[in-house]
Amino acid sequence: MNETMPADSPNELSPADLAALVEVADRSITLAVRDRVTWWPEPTDYAPILREPRAAFVTLKRDGRLRGCIGTMVGGRPLVECVADRARAAAFDDPRFDPVRPGELADLEVDVSVLSPMESFVVDGYDSLVNTLHPGRDGLLVEAGPYRATFLPSVWDELPQPADFVAALWRKAGMPPLYWPHGIKTYRYFTQHAGG
Repeated sequence: MNETMPADSPNELSPADLAALVEVADRSITLAVRDRVTWWPEPTDYAPILREPRAAFVTLKRDGRLRGCIGTMVGGRPLVECVADRARAAAFDDPRFDPVRPGELADLEVDVSVLSPMESFVVDGYDSLVNTLHPGRDGLLVEAGPYRATFLPSVWDELPQPADFVAALWRKAGMPPLYWPHGIKTYRYFTQHAGG
């Protein structure tokens, strides 16, 4: 389990809560891929904190390589429902990959990342943003007109240098290198993560 959320956060999930979410994701994917059934967990069957509206991402890997990742930045439904829905979407709707096939289920690694609320922060330019980030902890969302992209804190594992992290996020958003568009908005968030 990898946690990047501050320890004193009122939204902190216990290891049992996180394990329950991984089970929800696993079950949702298995039923959707193997049986073509859309399963919705009953929120009242879960701990009160898992019934709260929260945002989450579900990441799928196979043989250590990304196989799908879909999430939401805003929590509009109970967390257990969000995780079940995003797990199905990661299996079927990530445009970078073909839908998950039944034969892949045994080798699939399922990770769940639960997001803290977004925290808006202001910086005065590209270099300032690079120097403001906390490697290994911050998730980052940038928005500017048609440009929008996010990286979960887990991306720091692959891109541990802030300059590389931001450069890759800019590419993901479709922005030119070092470009600082007028009216850009930056948001920081943290995650609690379990699975694999």
